[in-house]
Amino acid sequence: MIQGEATAKYVRTSAQKAGLVLDLIRGREVNKALALLQFSHKRVARDISKVLRSAVANAQQKEGFGGDVDRLVVSACYADQGPSMKRIRPAPMGRAFHVIKRTAHLTVHVTEKPQAAAAVAGSAAPRRRAPRARAAAKK
Repeated sequence: MIQGEATAKYVRTSAQKAGLVLDLIRGREVNKALALLQFSHKRVARDISKVLRSAVANAQQKEGFGGDVDRLVVSACYADQGPSMKRIRPAPMGRAFHVIKRTAHLTVHVTEKPQAAAAVAGSAAPRRRAPRARAAAKK
């Protein structure tokens, strides 16, 4: 099973804001995730899109990759908190306000879906009878 991973460090956003966008793409196919990120109104979606494209490129470089990007799935993605920059903003009457500029480390993992397992799982599912047919079978 082919896996790819990419990380962007020190992205100028909070981990909480990035986590909201990452929750949207977790478990989705790569093409659908990229489409979601393209039309998202969040600013961090551009950075996450770059990381996702990098993870796909890393998976393509692995030996044994089938060449079909459509089979790649976002298996895991998370945002860790990075270092915070602390600044001071002048306030009235000689006071000072503390400003905390947060950063985040974005990580995306992509995995290739096993093709054979998906075909076997689809054919092995038992078929259910309609409710009327079951009622008639009991009589």
